[in-house]
Amino acid sequence: MPSDPDRPDLLGLRRGGEGAITGTVVCAAVIAYGAGHVDSTGQLSIAILGTVAVYWIAHLHAVTIGSSLTHRHHPVAALRHALVETLPILGASIVPLVVLLLATLLGADLRGAAWAALIATIALLTAYSYVAGVRGGLDLGGRVASAAAGAGVGLLVALLKVLLH
Repeated sequence: MPSDPDRPDLLGLRRGGEGAITGTVVCAAVIAYGAGHVDSTGQLSIAILGTVAVYWIAHLHAVTIGSSLTHRHHPVAALRHALVETLPILGASIVPLVVLLLATLLGADLRGAAWAALIATIALLTAYSYVAGVRGGLDLGGRVASAAAGAGVGLLVALLKVLLH
């Protein structure tokens, strides 16, 4: 599947997808844990945004330092490179947050809205993994296996939620 170089790659899926997957899993973990420890969707949203931001900053720092150390890039050039590489971590929290807020607006309680957002993260991980299988040239069975692996990561987080609450 050829990529269009002029089309934006907001989630970094054409560059590798690590940021989108990391951001999605971090978001899912915050939903899984936080939903039982906060009193409102607003508090859970702040917890998601705050945690994803901290992970992004840590990853931004790591990529910047790694680029400077490994490739001898000037720190400003390394930071520019790191920003492009790591922004998908932040972007990955948008869909689950929108699902959380929409579910709340549609009348779901915090628990129901959190489950809807968590299911959205599982769907995203499944889709990212399926797309990776397509781009990797896998046949249908391989694509399904790849998607199942992504779903499995999300289901582990859902299991964490069940065990914690």
